Amino acid sequence: MQIADELAAIRRRISEITSGAAGGAEFQELVSAKRYDAQPAQAPADASAASRTSRGEIGRIVAAAAARRNLDPALVDAVIENESGFDERAVSSAGAQGLMQLMPETAAGLGVRDPYDARQNVDGGTRYLRSLLDRFGSVSLALAAYNAGPNAVERFGGVPPYAQTREYVRRVLSSYGRRSQVGNAATTESSLAPDSMLP
Repeated sequence: MQIADELAAIRRRISEITSGAAGGAEFQELVSAKRYDAQPAQAPADASAASRTSRGEIGRIVAAAAARRNLDPALVDAVIENESGFDERAVSSAGAQGLMQLMPETAAGLGVRDPYDARQNVDGGTRYLRSLLDRFGSVSLALAAYNAGPNAVERFGGVPPYAQTREYVRRVLSSYGRRSQVGNAATTESSLAPDSMLP
């Protein structure tokens, strides 16, 4: 019940932000950064491997998006691994879509018209992740906000006491630690708070 309440609160907040009713200037600036012309899409019915984006191409998409947002590509890969398992057609039970599992309202607010398009999804997801890192100043808190919503992180003054969120943060940080290019300041410095790279 608590998760359903949190989800409803997140949806209300996104609606307020995207309508400009709650001081959403920063979010609107992010949203206006890029728009796509494709029409909104449903999960493709054809699940054939031939029509899927290859892991190599996903890697190139991640590298380019991470560079644009000044993020460590290893962090983006860790989020994608834990959100969708690199399945661009993934849909969660809550309705999150694509590689970075964007909720429809979040995707729309970020200008992502086709959440199953790998480029659009990763572009929107990295913009959102960058905004959370800037807002909370910590990888752990940004990941908690990515999972449970920024309002939950603010309400609890840290990682919310939800078992699912705490496990999510632990798993992503573990994946990130395995993938990270530690010592490569060009990619890691702006993504990491000094005390939050690893648990």
